[in-house]
Amino acid sequence: MKWITRERPKIDRIACPWLIKRFIDADAVFMYVPAGQVLSTAEAEQAIPFDIAGVEYTHYEDQCTFDYILKKHKIEDPAVHIMAPIVRGADTDRHDLAPQASGLWAISAGLAYNESEDAALLEKGMLLYDALYSWAKYLQHVKHTQQPFENQLIDIFKKFLQQEKESRKIPGWAKELKEIIQDQIDTNLNLSLKGLSETLQVHPAYLSREFSKYFDDLSFGDYIRKLRIDKATQLLSTTDHSLTEIAYLTGFSDQSHFTRIFKKFTGKSPSAYKKEMIKSKK
Repeated sequence: MKWITRERPKIDRIACPWLIKRFIDADAVFMYVPAGQVLSTAEAEQAIPFDIAGVEYTHYEDQCTFDYILKKHKIEDPAVHIMAPIVRGADTDRHDLAPQASGLWAISAGLAYNESEDAALLEKGMLLYDALYSWAKYLQHVKHTQQPFENQLIDIFKKFLQQEKESRKIPGWAKELKEIIQDQIDTNLNLSLKGLSETLQVHPAYLSREFSKYFDDLSFGDYIRKLRIDKATQLLSTTDHSLTEIAYLTGFSDQSHFTRIFKKFTGKSPSAYKKEMIKSKK
């Protein structure tokens, strides 16, 4: 059977011929012509057009032609189904579908760039998909670092990085920021990342990205909420303020907001926390 599609193939227009020759018709012949000539040449040559709009063998919704051929011809080989999201991700620029998708795209694009003849490009591409199939069938769980000494080197490197991280000095801006936050929390001033970055003369994007490294692995917002909750628990333990007053004194917009955040951090409502404190004192 003859098959025909657009010239200059990269992903789907090489993956599909590989799938057809390996699982449907080993004697299949493939032709590549300019996009505007596919349908007329298909009729003249009695060939099946694929991977162009308006024909049966094409993309459907978020699936590519490779996916359609799998379903149409009921190909059940597990390794081919492992390949499918890799091909789909590479062909539709959704590299999040499979870790290998971006690599397949890079190699395929480079192959097409180096090879000007479509027939030769298909021949080399068949080897590429044979290799991908072998990986999917036999080598998915094999890692490159198989030798014991390689794993030992990796473990040592990881340990070194961890020690370096633990011994890393806290930068001056982080120390200054901690003091500023504590001062403003104590006086109930409004805090903003932008305002603090201007005070420290540190870019807000950098401050936001680096903040968690030096503040208990918390984002700026979570760290501020934690300090407010710490202050709230102190007020609950040492004063007779109402919950509304404590909410105001700790910078929450209202009592319901205060109650919701307090429960998120402590696992209990402020009123339940206060009752437990009174009971423990008695």
